[in-house]
Amino acid sequence: MVAAWVIRSGKSGERDSWALQEGWSGGGWWEVPDLTPCVTREDVAAVVAESFPGSSVGKLNNFTGQLWALRSRIKVGDLIVMPLKTTKQIAIGRVKSGYTFLANDADRNKRHVVQVDWQRTDLPRTAVKQDLLFTLGSAMSIFASSKNHAVARLEHLLSTGADPGQVPSIPSPSKAKPGSELLDHDEDVDEPELSPDIEEVALNQITARIAEEFAGHGLSALVAELLTAEGFRCTTAPPGPDGGVDIIAGRGPLGLDDPMLLVQVKSGAQVSDPVVTQLHGVMTKFGADQGLLVAWGGVTKPARESMKTNLRVRLWEAAEVVDSVLLNYENLSEDTRAKLPLKRVWMLSDAGS
Repeated sequence: MVAAWVIRSGKSGERDSWALQEGWSGGGWWEVPDLTPCVTREDVAAVVAESFPGSSVGKLNNFTGQLWALRSRIKVGDLIVMPLKTTKQIAIGRVKSGYTFLANDADRNKRHVVQVDWQRTDLPRTAVKQDLLFTLGSAMSIFASSKNHAVARLEHLLSTGADPGQVPSIPSPSKAKPGSELLDHDEDVDEPELSPDIEEVALNQITARIAEEFAGHGLSALVAELLTAEGFRCTTAPPGPDGGVDIIAGRGPLGLDDPMLLVQVKSGAQVSDPVVTQLHGVMTKFGADQGLLVAWGGVTKPARESMKTNLRVRLWEAAEVVDSVLLNYENLSEDTRAKLPLKRVWMLSDAGS
């Protein structure tokens, strides 16, 4: 029976590239030795207690649950989901082999792993509906994702790149009620909503609101506001055919000073390579110094590779737009802030492992 697991590659995504390139998932807990000899959860608990002397019972139970999942509960064929901190996208693959301890790896944070066949590595978070994003948004490094029909929906995402939502036409992999396929239930890792990553949940909510309030031409208007806040003077094309340019931006009192920036904005699905080629051509035609492609739904792999051939073009996906909104929020118009009401909140940082 297939299960779905979320495994993060470090709090700041420091192992993202390694995991994708080498076909692994896991890591962390460098203090913990090889768990291969452990055959029960109690065995893992004993190793964890010895590795973290003086730690609270809650912390030990949490680490034990996650490491036991990695050691024994994650099976070949299970889905692995990895939210990518570096690109703000989502990778999905299937487990190829069970727990492995990379004893000879020079980086001690790359030891406790499972082997994964990564089949999709560039899914934009905007492809995932808000309820499923919340389910994936735990602060833990390893946890099971089963609520909100997660397994069936992640299977659909893996095969089609789209989240169907909670619709009855997408069959569950089991006739049992959601979550019951996790036979070896462990409350610490099977109830991810009980310990959400508040920052990630907030960013997902902001992303969803921007998608709702600034669809279509509205996204071009928002990007123009963001560039204006950065010191550009912008001319925005009206709705309709734009010839490959949505915004012309420049410096100086009239917007005529260098650098000239041409912006193409796409608010829909993933952008394919012809759009990148068109932007390159328009830049050459106008003699533009720089180009910006805003692709809210992300870009395909060929489009991403094509962008590498022109160092004068930058890509903003949903995450970069959100980052710019947060950076420039106080300088945005009252109308924009009314559509996107935000407030700053300070909280204690989780300093745990």
